[in-house]
Amino acid sequence: MDEGGHMAKATWNGTVLAESERYELVEGIVYFPPESVQHACLRASPTHTTCAWKGVASYYDVVVDGQVNKDAAWCYPAPKDAAWHLRNHVAFWKGVHVER
Repeated sequence: MDEGGHMAKATWNGTVLAESERYELVEGIVYFPPESVQHACLRASPTHTTCAWKGVASYYDVVVDGQVNKDAAWCYPAPKDAAWHLRNHVAFWKGVHVER
């Protein structure tokens, strides 16, 4: 479900990680479109999880000024059909502040 119109923003340690008026809201979690994410703050993690309806999630460590928030971001690079609209969108947790 594309909310649109309201700005969503993810920050950690005072750094904006993602900001967009266009995002997907699923199960109360904001998924930011890939072009709105500061990929320089993300470092690929070996962690993966599987969701019954979304598919396999790839995780990222959030890195800001040398501080690491392990597995604080994730995305679905090849989601199942039911979640195809979430493809490559990035979500955050573990203390990352998301406002909308």
